[in-house]
Amino acid sequence: MIDFTLTAQQRDLQLTSRKFAKEVLGAAKAAELLSTPEERFLATRPTYEAMVAAGYLRKCIPAPAGGDNAGMIDMALLAEEFYSVNASVTLTMLGTVLGLLPLLLGGTPEQCMRLLGPFLKTSGAPLAGFCSSEPGGSANAASPPPGEGVRTTARREGDNWIINGRKKWVSSATGWNREGANLLCVVCRTGPTASPETAMSIIAVEGPVKGIVFERAIDAIGHRAHLVPEFSLQNVATPHHNLLGPEGSGLALTAGAFTGTAALVGIFGVALMRAAFDYALHFARTEKRGGVHPIIEHQAVGYALADAKTTIEAARYLSWRACHALDTQSPVAEELAVQAKIFGSESAVRVITDLMRVVGIDSYDHEAPFGRLLQDALALPIFDGGNMGIRRRQLHALLKRSDYDPLAASGAA
Repeated sequence: MIDFTLTAQQRDLQLTSRKFAKEVLGAAKAAELLSTPEERFLATRPTYEAMVAAGYLRKCIPAPAGGDNAGMIDMALLAEEFYSVNASVTLTMLGTVLGLLPLLLGGTPEQCMRLLGPFLKTSGAPLAGFCSSEPGGSANAASPPPGEGVRTTARREGDNWIINGRKKWVSSATGWNREGANLLCVVCRTGPTASPETAMSIIAVEGPVKGIVFERAIDAIGHRAHLVPEFSLQNVATPHHNLLGPEGSGLALTAGAFTGTAALVGIFGVALMRAAFDYALHFARTEKRGGVHPIIEHQAVGYALADAKTTIEAARYLSWRACHALDTQSPVAEELAVQAKIFGSESAVRVITDLMRVVGIDSYDHEAPFGRLLQDALALPIFDGGNMGIRRRQLHALLKRSDYDPLAASGAA
């Protein structure tokens, strides 16, 4: 039986998250008006600390690892409420969760106990980063020679790994003070002569650490108060026992981490569309634009709003379905998660633009939210595995498999 009814606990999470977002996250949007990327990021620290103190970071860490998270549906509920109000600070928290995923998925109980401590407290402002993307792109991480794939390297020296390379677009990676986040999970080449599929590993680096060299803070189009630095790792030393999973399992572990996040990017799209729709609906109900009746009485406006709301609901329930499949470890989880990411992210760009047409020229004024929402939405199809370079390729690979069943994802197989 299909049941989309939230449990009492999920409804409470949804409502308390909505209240916190309105009362706390909304005020932090002023940080986006500051001059430089680092100024904007640093201005959000008190808000991020408030999120941690309220237990929201713990709510993103699975219960078996010591956190309070009961599953991906809970993550989706929280993410929608937060991201619809303040995408920048929300991405700082969820980027930290992404930074922890290789540890949560591939780490031993001893590693989790040792490395997760700062993230389970309800104090401070701990940050983690998943160091996957590199200058020059990483869509072809497993490319055979003469392709480069992952260019960051790690070599054994005694009881340590020595890491060298450059990374880019890694949320909060250089931390609040350029000395490195509390934990970096670094994708690097540990087998220089191994096949591309087995040459990569993920190694945890505890910060602050010598050798993290800040190069620049990317002045991104959207998420204006979220830090995405470009930096290098120069002879960064980390203990050999910080290798996550077996040596050579880096690509598989990376794929596992980004499967879970795909469904949440679909929810990011829902959150931005929802915020744009709320504004456009209120505008249409109250504005006459020089006419006799509010513009919602016009068929073209009503139809545009109806189309937008239909897309929002479709994207939300596809993302929820993907989250449920991930929670139940369904064999169709990857397919649904990637579909949710593609559909939710690309719909957000289109729907926000369509709703700007409903409002008209006033949507071009920064007093309206559309500029900020569209700037944030532009990232969704191209980050967390670009829809063209990675996500559609994943679906293509599934479709080519001889055992692929097109009805499996619907439960009708």
